[in-house]
Amino acid sequence: MSPPPARVPAVGNGPTAPAVLIEPSHDSTQPRQQVVPPSMQTPSRRRVARTEEYYDTKSQVFSALIDTIDLSQLSKLGNEAAREEIRDIVNDIITIKNFAMSISEQEELLEDICNDVLGYGPLEPLLARDDIADIMVNGAGQTFIEVGGKTVESEIRFRDNSQLLSICQRIVSQVGRRVDESSPICDARLPDGSRVNVIAPPLAIDGPALTIRKFKKDKLTLDQLVRFGAITPEGATLLQIIGRVRCNVVISGGTGSGKTTLLNCLTNYIDRDERVITCEDTAELQLQQPHVVRLETRPPNIEGEGEITMRDLVKNCLRMRPERIIVGEVRGPEVFDLLQAMNTGHDGSMGTIHANTPRECLSRMESMIAMGGFSLPAKTVREIISSSVDVVIQAARLRDGSRRITQVTEVIGMEGDVIITQDLMRYEIEGEDANGRIIGRHVSTGIGKPHFWDRARYYNEERRLAAALDEMEQKAQ
Repeated sequence: MSPPPARVPAVGNGPTAPAVLIEPSHDSTQPRQQVVPPSMQTPSRRRVARTEEYYDTKSQVFSALIDTIDLSQLSKLGNEAAREEIRDIVNDIITIKNFAMSISEQEELLEDICNDVLGYGPLEPLLARDDIADIMVNGAGQTFIEVGGKTVESEIRFRDNSQLLSICQRIVSQVGRRVDESSPICDARLPDGSRVNVIAPPLAIDGPALTIRKFKKDKLTLDQLVRFGAITPEGATLLQIIGRVRCNVVISGGTGSGKTTLLNCLTNYIDRDERVITCEDTAELQLQQPHVVRLETRPPNIEGEGEITMRDLVKNCLRMRPERIIVGEVRGPEVFDLLQAMNTGHDGSMGTIHANTPRECLSRMESMIAMGGFSLPAKTVREIISSSVDVVIQAARLRDGSRRITQVTEVIGMEGDVIITQDLMRYEIEGEDANGRIIGRHVSTGIGKPHFWDRARYYNEERRLAAALDEMEQKAQ
């Protein structure tokens, strides 16, 4: 007598618990939980937690599929053709093994197996969504996403840490890197440009931690930032002029504040005939100019050799006849070489740095030079910084999840041993509305002639600059 057919639990139907939004509490160090409307919840198809019975059935079907299918031939097919091939074979396996399940249950199983074979398993539904900015996986049992500036716990789960690590290895192997116990930290990118960081055991105690910063398919513009409220129209004009007249710019901000997005916006105002070289740990800048060379760092191999650091790239840029050098993120002694480039004829160079204020940004640059082992007096280092950097643009992610350009600050020069700066514009918070959204406004500081006025006049932009500053000042009154 044959055993009773295995029953796959319903996956696509049934009630779904509301997702949970983690927000800082105003009266405690503990986060408070807030129910998120269904429209913000993770999957388009409602899922319930996977059971051991489901995974057992899936494992049987998956094993039979691997025994049946020719993976070398499958790799030659396009994605849609490969999915159809897998679906046909899986349907045959379900029929032969007499698994009893509804159409919706079978579709769910087919989707999971296709994602496991051809994609990134449980991550596929999240990667397909355009409204997700970040995906954060804290071990197999916990996945968070950022939607609309808010952190939401997703219903997506992995079978176990082995499956999660396998997917992490699949991601990093596509860019020639690896992640395992001997090399537990790795930066990589997905084929669409999304930035990936993996940290695996033994460093990650509760299982592999995977963080994905999703790549925006459509490059944002300053006009769109105006519509989002990140900057005023007059402020956007000011930034356009800063980019066009070849000011040396450092964009400062915290994690997730929009530094790279703003850097991408400013690159729109680079002339098409300029030779631009970009240096990044993980390539994510989207320059549209025709004469662009993109460089990327490389970690050491398994023998600890072959590493190419950001400083190696920036130093090599100087031999490539660049007109502008753009560093995706400055985080070490390469800042010295970037400042040297800014100060030796490569006007209009740009970079980003992690700092909370423009003043802190300049201090961090000074510290990074000291960390590089340069035996220079502190005053000399500050003179190099003040003569190289023209403008610091501060970006911030506010507590309601919105992103704002909070300061546009000029570097004037030195007074004694101190770097002198002046704000051209800043963002003032005035309160919050009934929904907890920050209320604020961008105001002019009343500077009539910025320090880069002569540069603007050289590029015939002084009238537009004066008009933008006048309009900002009038609106501030």
